[in-house]
Amino acid sequence: MTRSPDATDAAIITAFAGIPALLDLAPALIARGRLLDCDCRLGPMDHPFYAAIRAGRIVEFAPAPILMRSWRFSYRATTLAWASHWQAEPKPGWHDLLALTKRGEAVLEGDLHPFMTHLQYFKDLLALPRAHVQAVVS
Repeated sequence: MTRSPDATDAAIITAFAGIPALLDLAPALIARGRLLDCDCRLGPMDHPFYAAIRAGRIVEFAPAPILMRSWRFSYRATTLAWASHWQAEPKPGWHDLLALTKRGEAVLEGDLHPFMTHLQYFKDLLALPRAHVQAVVS
């Protein structure tokens, strides 16, 4: 798959910056994460965001670089991966966070326990831009 000309790094960063607002519109997803309490790093490979998640809500979402910021786990992917993952109907291999790591388009590192324990929460959280991304990347 070739890189979409519309999938710029800036567009992906803009889409990521909107995730907390999208989460606020998803009370069922917040309820699913009610037992989740962690700090993590999520986003594009070179420009991740540091997320503080408390009881399923993102209470802080700060773009890198933040020196000496701790995190339990990190999930970062290429611009191509996010642009493909956020398509209305992603192609096989681009539709799932773990599939992206298998393709080598994403990196999952650190203490995987909170990520794996709340896997469906993170899959749904990181898919939130799917319905809204066309306006951002085009």
